[in-house]
Amino acid sequence: MKYAALLVLAIFALGCTAQSNADVTVNTPGVAIDMDVGGAPSGEVREFDVVARTWTWEPSTITVKEGDTVKLHITSVDVPHGFRLAEFDVNEYLAPGSTVDVEFVADKKGSYTFYCNVQCGEGHKGMKGQFIVE
Repeated sequence: MKYAALLVLAIFALGCTAQSNADVTVNTPGVAIDMDVGGAPSGEVREFDVVARTWTWEPSTITVKEGDTVKLHITSVDVPHGFRLAEFDVNEYLAPGSTVDVEFVADKKGSYTFYCNVQCGEGHKGMKGQFIVE
């Protein structure tokens, strides 16, 4: 009887200290996983200073890698402009002389057009640039 009580106590103690599968980390040699702690794709942080000037963007082409975190510091230097990059849900108003900071993850490959979405004069319709995710 004494041994049975000790056996039950030992089983109980082991059961209380065992980990669940959710708490176990498995490392598989030779398998690289490009994920951060939160489960999102990891990549580099890429920062760009973007200038909106009557009917042009500087730079007019921005290229990043899929998974990169993109930080844009967008400044209008002359008149009110807007910055629209629909595929990444970016839509900002740019007051003259001010800078707007935008951050997002480039999570889909392709070539996307960004454009001014605030009427800024006769060349407004041509104020476009390319955002490329490789």
